[in-house]
Amino acid sequence: MSGRSRRFWLKTGAALGALLMAPWARARAAAPTTLEGHKTQGGLLFGHVEPGARVWLDGAAITVSPAGEFLLGFNRDAPPDAKLRVEHADGTVEERVLAIEPRTYQVQKIDGLPQNTVTPDAEEEAKIAADQAKINAARIPQATVAWYAGGFDWPALGPISGVYGSVRILNGVPRQPHVGVDIAAPEGTPIRSPADGIVRLAETGMLLTGGTVIIDHGQGLTSILIHMSAVLVHPGLFVSKGTVIGRIGHTGRATGPHVHWGMNWRDVRLDPQLLVPPMPAEYATVKKPAATGE
Repeated sequence: MSGRSRRFWLKTGAALGALLMAPWARARAAAPTTLEGHKTQGGLLFGHVEPGARVWLDGAAITVSPAGEFLLGFNRDAPPDAKLRVEHADGTVEERVLAIEPRTYQVQKIDGLPQNTVTPDAEEEAKIAADQAKINAARIPQATVAWYAGGFDWPALGPISGVYGSVRILNGVPRQPHVGVDIAAPEGTPIRSPADGIVRLAETGMLLTGGTVIIDHGQGLTSILIHMSAVLVHPGLFVSKGTVIGRIGHTGRATGPHVHWGMNWRDVRLDPQLLVPPMPAEYATVKKPAATGE
């Protein structure tokens, strides 16, 4: 075979190979988005797309990590469906309607709270507003990395004394729904970081929440742990899942020692119990509710 013929067949073979491979490559690049988690009110979905894709939920742009990880969260009273749009790296568009499962919520009546934490005066209202401003600032998304990818554990073990979404009547006064889970345990019990992340807030003396820590798990996902008798971390510290960050107390608006664990994705309040296994049976006896500041 002459050199010219050899070059012809090499070029022809390469071209045919490219034609045969192109549909497979396009299909692989535009593989459907994967979603894992809970499509329910208070739920969180862990998504994955190929690097370079862009994602929107109900028209709002969603942060995607360089590896293609992203989050979708749904409020306590989320509507029955949500619209997901993905623009893949190859230009194809994927659209889905996500059916969001509704939930029913308990009503809890809690008496015996310090009255100033239920009906505060003007000075106390100003203190509450200042505390809340610090909490809101700590929840502003700062990191695109997915520290949450290592999963979640309970921050403490004990009876569940308050659940997500319940309507609360405090000292006879109807209040906002409870947006977290309360875990009762003896005073001084260690509180551990439920997942990897960076401490964004570590405060004592907040009027409603007492000793308070906020951990940034990445992409707008944060944990808040409150009512601590001791805060053992500081802002800017990276903590691994299981790191001791404080101790159980009943500071702030609380009737007994417990930790309130709340989670936000952006400004969406999530149910932390959906992210962890059931409380071990030896701790699972429900105790009298202990009111919380959030």
